[in-house]
Amino acid sequence: MSNLIAAAVFFVLLHLLVSGTRVRDGLIARIGEGPYMGFFVVASWVGIIWLGWGFADARVSAENAAYWGATPLTRGVQLALQVVAFVFIVIGITTKNPTLVRGEAALDDPNIVRGALRVTRHPFLWGVAIWAVGHLIVNGDRASLVLFASMLFLALFGTASIDAKRKRALGSKWDAFAAQTSNVPFASILAGRQKFALGEIGWWRFAVALVVYAAVALAHPFLFGVPALPQ
Repeated sequence: MSNLIAAAVFFVLLHLLVSGTRVRDGLIARIGEGPYMGFFVVASWVGIIWLGWGFADARVSAENAAYWGATPLTRGVQLALQVVAFVFIVIGITTKNPTLVRGEAALDDPNIVRGALRVTRHPFLWGVAIWAVGHLIVNGDRASLVLFASMLFLALFGTASIDAKRKRALGSKWDAFAAQTSNVPFASILAGRQKFALGEIGWWRFAVALVVYAAVALAHPFLFGVPALPQ
C-alpha cells in the first residue's frame, strides 16, 4: 500500500507543485520550455506507470481492507456518471482551449468562447473528476480510495492551478477570457454571462464519447481485471 501512496503523492505533487506553481516558471527560465516539457512528459509517464503498478500490488495486498462495496443502485449511478465523464473528457481533448497544454494561442481567436467553453473552461479535468467520483462510489477498498481520491483531488485543484498559471503568463488576455467563462460547470450560464448552445459543441464529439465509453466498458475486464457492466 505504501508504494501506491508514494506514487499518488508523486503524481499529484508533480502537477500541482511543479507544473502549477512558480517552480515551473523558474525551471523554464533555467533550462528552456522545450527541455522542461520533455522532462514533464517523461515524469508524468513515470507517475502513471508507477500508479498502475502500485495499484495492482495494493489491490491484492492483505492491507487492502474494504469499507463498502457496490450495490445494484450504485452500479447504475456509476455507469451513468461514466457516460457524463467520457463526454466531458472527449469534448475537453478535442476543443480548442487556452487551458490546454500549449493552448495559449487560442486566446487570439475573438470567438474562442463557444460550445463547451460556455459550460466550463476545464471540461477535461471536470470529466476526470466525475470519472473518479463514479469509481469511488463502487470501490470502497483502500487501494481504490488512494487511487481515485488522488485523481479527484488533482482534477479539482488542477483547475485552480491552471487558472493561476495562465493568469501569471497571460495577464489581461486571460482575465478577459476568465470573466466570460467559469471553472465550475454551468456557473457562467447560471450567472447570465453565457448561454447554453448545445449545437456549438459538435454532435460528433458526443458520438465519439459514446463509442469510447462502450469500448472501455467492454474491454474493462481484460484491461483492469474487473467487469464494468452488470453480469
